[in-house]
Amino acid sequence: MARLTAEFFLQDTVLAAQRLLGSYLVRSTDGETIVCRITETEAYVGAVDKACHAYGGRRTRRTETLYAAPGTAYVYLIYGMYSCLNFVTGPEGEASAILVRGCAPVYNADAAARRRFGVDAAHMSASQRKNFLNGPGKLCRGLDVDRRLNGLPLGSGGLYLASELPELGLDRRPDGLPFHTGRRIGIDYAGEAADFPWRFWIDQ
Repeated sequence: MARLTAEFFLQDTVLAAQRLLGSYLVRSTDGETIVCRITETEAYVGAVDKACHAYGGRRTRRTETLYAAPGTAYVYLIYGMYSCLNFVTGPEGEASAILVRGCAPVYNADAAARRRFGVDAAHMSASQRKNFLNGPGKLCRGLDVDRRLNGLPLGSGGLYLASELPELGLDRRPDGLPFHTGRRIGIDYAGEAADFPWRFWIDQ
């Protein structure tokens, strides 16, 4: 099992967000394990990015986690109700992170479907299948990720990342696979940073 380590998140945040595509997000909760392939990410670089919560060195109770060790889980709420899962990047004391924006289930989709819609995956409607885990709040609900995980180091709290899971027949994403690039979503307030092409996604 090739788990990602803190060293992976020490690299440039934008490159790490690209290279995280196709990796596996593993969540063990309530006696169940769910595995998803990461299909969409966004990079946030505090030093230059007005869309980052810690832009300009801002330190608050909410943003303190962004200054933690690389790989630390940064989980925050939007609209007071939807969790968003991020992983801190760069050296400790610098504030950057990758938002996991979308995933595709590859193992035990039923457990995620029950959390999202109250039914097994085979009984989801066409609309539910289309909107299963294709957004940060949706994937956090399906994987039972919330503020309880905020600040936990990589690999703890029943949450970890892996480049491959051969015991489940899940191979490493080949190097050089194409990905798409675009503007991040929901940050129109961020001035010139709203146009940074720091959203990345792969076709499922």
